[in-house]
Amino acid sequence: MFTPTRLALATVLSLAFTPLAAQDLLKGFAAYDTGDYVTALQEWTPLADQGDADAQFMLGAMYALGQGVPRDDAEAVRWYRLAAEQGNAPAQFNLGIMYRIGEGVPQDDAEALKWYRLAAEQGNARAQSDLGLMYDLGQGVPRDYAEAVKWYRLAAEQGNALAQSNLGLMYYLGQGVPRDYAEAVRWYRLAAEQGLADAQFMLGAIYYEGQGIPQDYAEAMKWYRLAAEQGHASAQYQLGSMYNQGNGVPQDDAESAKWYRLAAEQGNSYAQNQLGLMYDYGVGVLQDNVMAHMWYNVASANGRDTAGEKRGELVGEMTPADISTAQAMARECMSSGYEKCGY
Repeated sequence: MFTPTRLALATVLSLAFTPLAAQDLLKGFAAYDTGDYVTALQEWTPLADQGDADAQFMLGAMYALGQGVPRDDAEAVRWYRLAAEQGNAPAQFNLGIMYRIGEGVPQDDAEALKWYRLAAEQGNARAQSDLGLMYDLGQGVPRDYAEAVKWYRLAAEQGNALAQSNLGLMYYLGQGVPRDYAEAVRWYRLAAEQGLADAQFMLGAIYYEGQGIPQDYAEAMKWYRLAAEQGHASAQYQLGSMYNQGNGVPQDDAESAKWYRLAAEQGNSYAQNQLGLMYDYGVGVLQDNVMAHMWYNVASANGRDTAGEKRGELVGEMTPADISTAQAMARECMSSGYEKCGY
């Protein structure tokens, strides 16, 4: 959701306020910035009641976040709407979010689209990005990749990382624009350099495969690692594979197992299968049939058919007690959301 800061100050001075009202608004921002929500409310509530759109927006944000007041989504919507109907772009954007996720109002994609568009047409980059996504996914409107590209581009050119990443994907897939890997890399890089993990992962994948650019394992490793260190499961799996195969780094089974485990514990079935193999053959970890069976079982339950086959082959080497233990461990692993996997 839109994070309230001093964002409204840019519009405050251009509005027709009395000097006293403007001063009270600024006092509210000063208090809000220090976490003094009680004072902020005292300053903003009278202004909001008098129709000040910036104060109304900030009250909406405080009710949405439970700052100085009990969280109340319906009350947040009420204040956002009052501000949005006066043309306040951040309020229009937040009202769009509330309709899109169904907080404080019934979920309504068409209504979300309406408010996103109003904010987007005022240049609000986050609204432009979300509007592009709705056209991209066909939410509230027929799917229209060209329209999605239009809004993504407007947001991306303002530096919105998510829009830059999504625009990169459109060029990567050739949706709404001709396929152009070099252009995809350009937009992914802009988003990746802002720290967006999905863009870092995709940039790593393009360098790894050499799609439209020279294959470069070192560059792939760099971007995969940045995404993996943020907890991106697919990047963690790819990093494990690169250490397993020695692509771009010295081959290192222990490091491979480390990254596979991190991905496996987020539910990545490919990593779960690989961990099963590593325990099965004692590669990067101590050989352990029970652990191998557990990871094969989990991977198989998540759709990896080869894991089920390997589990079947392993059964002949295990005692009934070991099989029972492995099965119990697999159940606990999955029921705990992969937090309790193993001894």
